[in-house]
Amino acid sequence: MKSAPQPQPKYRRILLKLSGEALGGESGVGICPEVVHDMARQIGEVRALGVEVVIVVGGGNIFRGLQGSVRGIERATGDYMGMLATVINALALQDALEKARVATRVQSAISMSQVAEPFIRRRAVRHLEKGRVVIFGGGTGNPYFSTDTAAALRANEIGAEVILKATKVDGIYDSDPMKNADAKRFKKITYLDALQRRLKVMDSTAFSLCMDNKMPIIVFNLFKAHNIKRVVLGENVGTLVSN
Repeated sequence: MKSAPQPQPKYRRILLKLSGEALGGESGVGICPEVVHDMARQIGEVRALGVEVVIVVGGGNIFRGLQGSVRGIERATGDYMGMLATVINALALQDALEKARVATRVQSAISMSQVAEPFIRRRAVRHLEKGRVVIFGGGTGNPYFSTDTAAALRANEIGAEVILKATKVDGIYDSDPMKNADAKRFKKITYLDALQRRLKVMDSTAFSLCMDNKMPIIVFNLFKAHNIKRVVLGENVGTLVSN
């Protein structure tokens, strides 16, 4: 008997956007080793399919610039502190991936040569072609821009086919599913509709960048086993945002 053919991935190159809170586990604060190692296993599954993976990670589990400015820290300074937090998270994820035998490189938009390469687009693409996962830390390197904007920017720069935005819920809803039991999930939604409804998928700068460059976004639940692999294989997981 012939074995059944293995399903083929829908995407060749993806950008995975991870929030800092996701690395913090249930509390969303600090770095939870178990959660980070589970992420690494899921990313390893996707690499095993031959898919090229880049990751943009947030820093909200350690420090968020906008919240710092509310407490009296100058906004630009707070944003730089948040960027440094994303590099801490990138190194934690790199460590977990390397322990899972997934070759990984960290590139930072803020120069810190002892722990990360500088962000160089052509070098990042070469790493991908060699089968390495590339983690982008340091946001865009500029204050007043979120890591969502960094994800939209990097996805377009390195030629990703889709942004996978990992969250704690299984897609985009018309209202907060944590507060409204009757909230309805969208299977698909256009960029314009999501903007007009003010659905908090990404901030408006990131969203506009995706809309202008026709970069699809899939919002899905990271905390269901094998969900990244399921999305990459084209299964009906989460919510697709596109034209």
